[in-house]
Amino acid sequence: MNRSTDSTRRQLLGWLLAAPAALHAPLAAAQAWPSKSLRIIVPFPPGGAADGSARVLGEVMAKPLGQSIVVENKPGASGMLGLKAMVSAKPDGYTIGQIPISVTRFSQLGMVQADPLKDLSYIARVSGQTFGIAVQSSSPWKTLKDLVADAKAKAGQLTYASAGIGGATHVGMEEFLLAAGAQMNHIPFKGGSEALQGLLGGHVDALADSSSWAPHVQSGKLRLLATWGEKRTNDFKSVPTLKESGYDVVIDAPNGIGAPKGLDPAVEKRLREAFKAAAASPGFAAACDRIDAPLMYLDGPDYEKYVAQQVEKEKVLIERLKLKDLLGKG
Repeated sequence: MNRSTDSTRRQLLGWLLAAPAALHAPLAAAQAWPSKSLRIIVPFPPGGAADGSARVLGEVMAKPLGQSIVVENKPGASGMLGLKAMVSAKPDGYTIGQIPISVTRFSQLGMVQADPLKDLSYIARVSGQTFGIAVQSSSPWKTLKDLVADAKAKAGQLTYASAGIGGATHVGMEEFLLAAGAQMNHIPFKGGSEALQGLLGGHVDALADSSSWAPHVQSGKLRLLATWGEKRTNDFKSVPTLKESGYDVVIDAPNGIGAPKGLDPAVEKRLREAFKAAAASPGFAAACDRIDAPLMYLDGPDYEKYVAQQVEKEKVLIERLKLKDLLGKG
């Protein structure tokens, strides 16, 4: 055997011995993950329903992951500023965040440079939101029909607050007003908490928001005229839905968790497992019950399919509500 052949055989043997270690390296790295705390970006201000649900999820899933979860609020642009920050982060699993379902609308309107079908990894859809229309208890509107009648009589004079232009509450309220044949002047705020203060301070006539109004309805400061879901809520069973009030409109914007595109599959699997366990925990169920939010869990792949379906629905809604014209008017 010549020296060259012997050298070649030794190299080949070395490669064969090294191959298993190389193949197991990604698995070992994934098993070591996470080695530090995670950051979950909430694209809305502190104190709202979305913020509250994210904090409870973070607390519950910290245990199976063995690391703390730091909540970082990045409000603005109806949730799109926080979403953009999450999309732009390194896809290592240490930065995750809430995905406002309105990205399926904003991406088509050119309001955010993020493609929901190309730029995101979907971890879990966890819960829905309870939307409703609230007014001050001292207002003359006892029912939703009272508000609609007055809005028709004073076209464009009555005002309503929402969490921002083009968001779920703005678009949902416009969809309802279209069905009702009424007009109200939209006053956008930088989140649900500020919109609520707008109503409590008497700066607007009505509020379209998720359950930020709930404690004030219970205390008697506000009156809830209707909720927007398919069924009445547990906490406000005497309040009719939009459908029960005679308007064929149902609006539900589930909260979901995602990450930047390009996650290691093993890391993505661990995140999905952690969120599945967290969403099924008594602590999260209790938190949802406190804000009257329905549990709407979907695992990552099914959640991604849901988002794709929502993109198609938004194409129709954008045209029907003439959203580009609405947004142009501010």
